[in-house]
This record gives sequence, C-alpha cells and structure tokens, in this order.
Amino acid sequence: MMQLEDFEFVQLTKDTPLLPFVSEDEDLNNFLTEDAKNYSANLMAVTYLFIDKEKQKIAAYFSLLNDKMAYDPRERSIWNRINRLIPNQKRRRSYPSAKIGRLAVAKEYAHEGLGSQILDYIEYFLVTNPKLGCRFLTVDAYADATDFYRKNDFEYFTTLDTFDATRLMYFDLKPFKDNIEQGI
Repeated sequence: MMQLEDFEFVQLTKDTPLLPFVSEDEDLNNFLTEDAKNYSANLMAVTYLFIDKEKQKIAAYFSLLNDKMAYDPRERSIWNRINRLIPNQKRRRSYPSAKIGRLAVAKEYAHEGLGSQILDYIEYFLVTNPKLGCRFLTVDAYADATDFYRKNDFEYFTTLDTFDATRLMYFDLKPFKDNIEQGI
C-alpha cells in the first residue's frame, strides 16, 4: 500500500511544471491541466500535488477553497443535527468551512488507499495549521464518489440534491481536532 510519505507534496503555482496525470475522470484531468493555475492566480482555489519523483508523475491532487455551511429552512432537521454540534452560545445561521474543490488520484495509484489518506491529510492540515476559522470540511461529491466520502465519515448536508449529479457533504473537524489533542 502506498503512503503519502512516498510522494513529494507541492503547492501548485503558475511556475510549477505539470507532470503527467491521468485519472479515471476526464473532468478531473481537465481541471488540473486547464483550470487549476487560473483558479490559483484568481484566488479562487489552491491546488496541491502529490508527486511521484521516481516516476516523474502526479499521483494525486486536491484543491481547497473557502466555503460556508448555511441554514436552509427546507432542511430544518439536518440543520438542527448540525447545530447540536455547536455550543448554544455559538450557534449561528452559517458556519465557516473549507471546501474540497477537486480530489483526484491517478489511475496507476487508484484503489491503494491514497484518497482516504489525502482526506486525513487535509483534515490534519486544517486543524493543525489554522489560518482562519474553519469548523467543517465540505465537498460537492460526484454521485459515484459519495460512498467513498461516507466511508471517510462525511455526512450528507441536504436531501434536496439526492438525485443530482453531485451531493453536498460535510465533515465536522472539531472531533478530529479533539482526537489529535488527546493523542488518539
């Protein structure tokens, strides 16, 4: 099983050479080659690469951007469940979040656990290097990726998108942070 430590971690910049990358999803391939640098230049998202230095290939990448989880009166029961995670005096109509804009693993490295390791890395990164408040991690998961996110403890944020091409999902970072602080 491959480990993230086997790869070089690089933040994509306008000067970063794009090494070969091919995932099973053409949209994810195109984002990296056609859009990621522009998103970064326009302060819309930051993309990070895991590079296999030996093979001179990108093994995986993810992009992050700011987000918020906001109250929707049509989903009162889901919002109540989320609000119960927050102390009464801190409850609001929206909560700061980071969004996974894209997460992709190259075909050659697929099904080796890298995607789950990357989610753990993102969660760890957000709670141990806070640059701004961020309670939740969100993702608009492709319908065929929702099982992957559910296995990694993400929850559905709404039922309104049940039959859509993507599903809004979230992960509460506070218990993750608490576990790190307790050495669990």
